Amino acid sequence: MVPSIRLNNDVDLPALGFGVYQLSDHDVEAAMHVAIEAGYRGFDTAAVYGNERGVGAAVRSSGLPREELFVTTKLGNTDHGYDAALKAFDSSRKRLGLDYVDLYLIHWPLPRRDAYVETWRALEKILADGQARAIGVSNFEIPHLERLLRETEVVPAVNQIELHPGLQQPALRGFHEKHGIVTEAWSPLARGRGLDGEVITTVARKHGKTPAQVVLRWHIEMGHMIIPKSATPSRIRENIDIFDFELDEQDIAGFATLESGDRHGAHPND
Repeated sequence: MVPSIRLNNDVDLPALGFGVYQLSDHDVEAAMHVAIEAGYRGFDTAAVYGNERGVGAAVRSSGLPREELFVTTKLGNTDHGYDAALKAFDSSRKRLGLDYVDLYLIHWPLPRRDAYVETWRALEKILADGQARAIGVSNFEIPHLERLLRETEVVPAVNQIELHPGLQQPALRGFHEKHGIVTEAWSPLARGRGLDGEVITTVARKHGKTPAQVVLRWHIEMGHMIIPKSATPSRIRENIDIFDFELDEQDIAGFATLESGDRHGAHPND
């Protein structure tokens, strides 16, 4: 049901996954079971979310073979540095209760600490040891990525960034495309802001879809991997029901006018 995106090391990543930010261990397991039934196969968590145990429990109780579910988690900000990152990954993997993770990310670059290169070398070891099928980064800007490309061996498979119609990040997306890095969008719906705008509601009426669905479809058309999050079963099902229609050139042109540069999360340099 959900198409895949081929990463630069030939691992397939579901183009649409399920985000679990702000869900408790208890709530995330129930929400993931709804998501799995609806067709989701990719799940995105992080050490800082405090719900890795619930994510792992949902994977193990899903009734599906482990290889059918794609699990991403992320390194906490307090665990930068080579040895600290290795230890933190092992802790995440044990909380998940999984033999491996599919994708492991550095959550934030923390440029003022100047440890993300050393930290990335730890992720390279995790990849080489087979404990993660792919490694990547989150919230990295072009200068951070350029430094990794200069000073390390493995090109990140993914950069997970804040990305939505109001913050389209064309320069960063262009850099990703040039270097074979998949653009993954967190907050793909901008936390619901702007969904009632004229452009989005007009496109939604045109296709007989909700505003959220046409925004998520826009991401797919742009080649982004997306991780919408909801704990509401009807919304979980709605967010994946976007593969039976396509946007046309007029729709895409309308979305291009929505760029405002407004962030709803922190700036990576901060």
